[in-house]
Amino acid sequence: MGKLLTFSLLVAALAVLLGERIINLRRITLASRELVQNHLPNCVPIKGLVYGSEDITILPNGRALISTGLKVPGLPSFSDGPGKIFSIDLEDPRIKPVELRIARNFDVDSFNPHGISTFTDESDDTIYLFVVNHPEGRSQVEIFRFIEEDNTLEHVKTITHELLYSVNDIVAVGVESFYATNDRYFLQEPLRSLEPLLGLAWCSLVFHGPPGDVRVVSEGYGSANGINTSPDQRHVYAMDIVGHSVRVLERQEDNSLISMKSVDVGSLCDNIEVEPRTGDLWLGCHPNGWKLLNNDPLDPAGSEVIRIQDILSEQPLVSQVYADDGSVLIGSSVAAPYGGKLLIGSVFHKALCCDLSQEI
Repeated sequence: MGKLLTFSLLVAALAVLLGERIINLRRITLASRELVQNHLPNCVPIKGLVYGSEDITILPNGRALISTGLKVPGLPSFSDGPGKIFSIDLEDPRIKPVELRIARNFDVDSFNPHGISTFTDESDDTIYLFVVNHPEGRSQVEIFRFIEEDNTLEHVKTITHELLYSVNDIVAVGVESFYATNDRYFLQEPLRSLEPLLGLAWCSLVFHGPPGDVRVVSEGYGSANGINTSPDQRHVYAMDIVGHSVRVLERQEDNSLISMKSVDVGSLCDNIEVEPRTGDLWLGCHPNGWKLLNNDPLDPAGSEVIRIQDILSEQPLVSQVYADDGSVLIGSSVAAPYGGKLLIGSVFHKALCCDLSQEI
């Protein structure tokens, strides 16, 4: 009788704990949030980008680079083939994506691109494209030379390290130097899948520099996601997607980071793009992560774009630029402005090109 009572109490305690964790997960994923439509003028789908456009970065000359075809466990993927990198010349009114050919010895069949970043070597104007790659579920960073006139990527190097174990995004700060985010702490199932339910804040940012200099530079994230730098590269911005906030960090001479503050954004924001002239942050966000995880075609996850102005000031201005309930765009992950246009990408859905209203 005593054993039965003990077992019953244990089951009851576990049920209470599980219920509390599910309630917390619904709170974190903003499960009860419903969007009011807030569309931009002249938003049109970009032809040819139908298997997601998880990350977008734009070069100073208006050349956008886009990672597509990401396959993530737990989220849908409509592509049976490998991922790809596309380019769009935003100075061309046709907004026509061109697939970049990957030259030299590189395994294109297992290419699964995630976050991307560029670095231009001022000594010879070489443009390097850094790509987070997940071949067969692993995490590694690929470095390519971007040959713009030939629409070609030349593979330079693959970087792996034990600290780069669950990489989501990357920001390049040198020819082989970068900061990267780890969006999970656990690698093995079932703990990896259960991690959001556990509500842990064990994820990190990692700096990778010259040979031998790889280290954790910031910790305490529920899930570290998008990352970028200020135009002068003196500050690093890192997204804690489940914390609904952007962390602002000051970069030191030795590439360590000092946390300055966090800015609440009220949404599950993914990638961060920084407008070079103003320093404004543009965030592609998931307004209801519960719907994204459930993936119900009758109740699709929506999309949201948030802009942060004057982020280094005492009173940053956080504003919603675009919102859709999923009827147009599902699962927005990035927003990149250029020349009065805004490209909005998604994890597994289509991409949009919108006109920015003059007051924005």
